[in-house]
Parts: sequence; C-alpha cells; structure tokens
Amino acid sequence: MYEIRISHSGLHKFRIVKGETEWDAQAKAAMQTKAWDEQWQKILQTRAREGHRQQAALNKEQRKQLAEEQTKEAEDRIAALDSLLCDAVGKDNRVAWSKLKDHSRYPVAQPTKPQPIPVSAEPRRDSFQADLNWFTRLIPSIRDKRVAQAEQGFRTAHSAWQLAKAETEKRNRAMHEQHQRDLEDWNSKKATWLEDQRKGHAAIDDKQAVYMRCEPHAVAEYCETVLHASDYPEGFPSSFELDYVADTRILVVDCSLPPIEALPTTKAYKYVATRDEVQPVAVSESWLNKTYDSVLYQIALRTLYELFQSDEAGALDSVVFNGWVNSVDKATGKEVNACVLTIQSNKTEFLEMNFGQVEPKACFKKLKGISASKLTALTPVRPIMQLNKEDKRFIPSREVVDGLDSSANLAAMDWEDFEHLIREVFEMEFSAGGGEVKITQASRDGGVDAVAFDPDPIRGGKIVIQAKRYTNTVGVSAVRDLFGTILNEGANKGILVTTADYGPDAYEFAKDKPITLLSGNELLYLLQKHGHKARIDLAEARMLAAEKEKANAKASG
Repeated sequence: MYEIRISHSGLHKFRIVKGETEWDAQAKAAMQTKAWDEQWQKILQTRAREGHRQQAALNKEQRKQLAEEQTKEAEDRIAALDSLLCDAVGKDNRVAWSKLKDHSRYPVAQPTKPQPIPVSAEPRRDSFQADLNWFTRLIPSIRDKRVAQAEQGFRTAHSAWQLAKAETEKRNRAMHEQHQRDLEDWNSKKATWLEDQRKGHAAIDDKQAVYMRCEPHAVAEYCETVLHASDYPEGFPSSFELDYVADTRILVVDCSLPPIEALPTTKAYKYVATRDEVQPVAVSESWLNKTYDSVLYQIALRTLYELFQSDEAGALDSVVFNGWVNSVDKATGKEVNACVLTIQSNKTEFLEMNFGQVEPKACFKKLKGISASKLTALTPVRPIMQLNKEDKRFIPSREVVDGLDSSANLAAMDWEDFEHLIREVFEMEFSAGGGEVKITQASRDGGVDAVAFDPDPIRGGKIVIQAKRYTNTVGVSAVRDLFGTILNEGANKGILVTTADYGPDAYEFAKDKPITLLSGNELLYLLQKHGHKARIDLAEARMLAAEKEKANAKASG
C-alpha cells in the first residue's frame, strides 16, 4: 500500500490517502486536493462578498440591506441542517468511474513550423552597367577602365550575395533540423503522456473490476470514496474509517461526527438604528440542542442510505454505523472521543423506507439504533460491532494465557481447553468488580459454560456465558439458542463469545435483546486487557482440522 499525506492550510484539514499503487494514491490525493481547493475558493468568495458588503455599507439603507442579506444566508444555513437526509434521497451516489478518468488532451502545443528566412534577390548584371558618356566612349582607356570597374562591382555583389544565400540556407536548414528535433521530442513526450493516461484509465478499469468482484479492500475503498464525495455544510468533518468483513458481507463504519460547535449560532441579523450597526441574533440553546440531535441522526441515516444506494456490486448485506464525537470533558478538561450512537441495518429493510417523509430520530429508533436520549450529553454507548483497526486476529503475539504454548492458535485449541479459557477470562473480568463466576462442567451440548453473578444493583444479576470455538461465521441459530438459555436460566443477560465472527442475521436478532456478542477480535482485547496476548488464525485452524479429519479417515479405513 502507498500512502500520501495531504493537508490544506486554509481549511485546516489533513488526510492520509492510501492506494494499491503509487499512481492510485497520487490520483486520489489529486482528487481530494482539488475538492479542498474548490471548497476553499468558495469560502474565499464568500469572505470577499462579505468584505465588499461591509465596504459598501456606508449609510443606513445599505446596512439594512446588508442585514437582510446576512439573515437570508443564516436562514439558508439553518435550513440546510434540516434537509441533510432529504438532500441525499434520490441522488445517485454510485462512483462515476468514467469521471475518474482523465479525458483531457495533451496540454503542450505542437511546435510551430518556423518560416524560412527569405533569400535576397540575386544581383543582375544589367544593374552594374558602366557609366559612359560621349566623351569617355571616345577614350578607350577610360572606357575600358569603367567597364572593368562595373564588372568588378557586379562580381563583388554577386559573391556577397552567394555568401549571404549560403548563410541563409544554412540558418534555414538549422531551423528545420531544430524543428524536427522539437517535433520528435514533442511526439515522444505526447506518446508517453498518452500511455500514462491509458494506464490510468486501465488502472481505474481494473479498480472497478476488482470492486465488482467484491474483493474486501476494494469494497472498503469504494465505500470510502462514496462517503468522501458526500457534500456536507462547511465545518463538518468528513473522516471515516471502514472495515469490510467479506465472510458476513458486513461493512463497519466509524464516522467522526461534528461537535455541537460546528452548528451555526446565528439565526438572523438586525439593523440597530440607535447604534447604526448590524448585530447578530443568536439561536436559542434549546434549538441548538434539538438541532444537534437531529443532525447526528440524519448523518447516520444518510451514511447508510448513501452506502446501500451506491452498492453497485451488491457487496453489502448489512452496514454498522458507529458515530464518534471528539469533545472536551468539562470535568477533567481533557479531550475525549466517545461513540454516541450506533446502528446496524440490513440493506433490504433499510431501502424500503421513505426517507423523504421520516422523522430522523424516530426512524433511527425504529431501526433499533442505540443512543442516549439526548446526544448533546455525549453519553458513550457500546458499538454494536467495532472496527478492527489493528487486525489483531492475524498478527502472532509473543505471549498467550498461562498454560498455552506461544505458538498455539486459539481457533485450533481443543474445545474443552477453549471453554476453560473463556471461563478464566470472565473470572478475571467479573472478579475485578466484586462479581463471582461459577464454572459449569465442560460440555459440547451448547449449554451454559459459565455463570457470572454481578453484584451491581443496576446492571448486575445473573449472566450466562457460552463459548463457540468456531472457524466459520456464527449464524443466528446459536444466538437463538443462547436467548432460550437466558430464559430457561432466569438470567438477566447472556454473553456469546467466539473465535470467529457473526453474520448480519445474528446481530439483527441480538439488537433488542439482553445479549452481547463478542467476536474473536474482542476476545483478544479482553485477554490483552488482563495482561495476556494471543492470536487467532482461522485459515490455519481450518487447515489443521481438515488434516486431522483426513488422518482419522485414513486410520479408520
């Protein structure tokens, strides 16, 4: 992967652009830089207009007009916030591959053929006639001398003409030869430029083909391109991190949401005659809080809509959106980054909705999104599914839990050892808060592997834990079984942990139930939290299982 760091001093934006090839990274960086430049030019134009208005506001009528114009702009900014979701509905968010190609002509003009220097007219002999009158004609010596002088003048002029002609022809030949060299160099550079353009077009065609084959990195890159092309108001961040899980066809999106400070704080401008000045009229705090909630819900729904609508390759069955806000904790004064809302939806269910008519928060809750009642409080929530930023599952570590060899793969462990490991992990997790974990007898019947008792009076109670040492995606049936166990045990909650991951139907079933689904990545996080490191390699585990099955078949045969 190639990386290019780009920034824009005017917009105070920074981004690391990644590409499969150096050309790919450069092309994406150029596109982003161009978009930033265009956005900056709009800002400069707006500022210039503002400056002109202030300069023009020399009397009361002009200032009144200025207040009206500024009020209209403030109202437009506020109206844009109310239509964030509606503005995206009906638009074709698919990547226009042809527009990514450079269809321009070679920018260097062809060398102009030089005009030859004209050769002066050849001297004529009759122009050098001897000056003879009747007297000189009678004296032969004088006559002959003047005839000889005329002849000599002609010969001298003709010789000079021949030299000048030769020099002119030499210069014309040099100019012609230089033109031929310039033309050959131009043709060579043009051919190279056209070949680079052709390669660029081919690279985009290849990128489109790879995306249409639903290769994971291409799907994530395509979706990132779609989201960065979305036009939001000035000051809204456009930072996304994406991870595509090919086995489950789930896209996980971590989105950096705008802080409340990004919203406009002025709703109008009024001219105060007593002071002869234009003053801003601030929005109310209640409006600001209500609008901020609406904006965040709209961004979440709009992001899902743009991703599903642009899914040309049919790569997405489900999308998980986690919205993060950078803010300052007023209690500590430190900057914090909290996930304030999370939602997971499948494509079919989502696109059936009429987003031109929905109320954003009600729609978000209808889709079983999770958030605090007031987003302005920035109360953290647990993401439905977290982005695997470091891809720890596929990176070997130096240490594992006591009793495990450093080369052991959790996904290839003996099933009894794995269940015991899970019980140990949750003993460490719950004992820190005064909880107690009682171990049940290891079994392979899908029953309870451990029971935790959390003494917390609000979130605590009886929690049943099941472990699944799987190498394939865990389907909804295992989650249904756990829910049945929760009811049978009279438990407050159930936890299902696996070395693999879960399908979209499993996440969908668990959304509104007291069930926590922990993937292999989150299992490794828990181990690391308590001072242990491990690895999970599903491909290796599948290979070992196949070899073992083959050996058993051979032995029994």
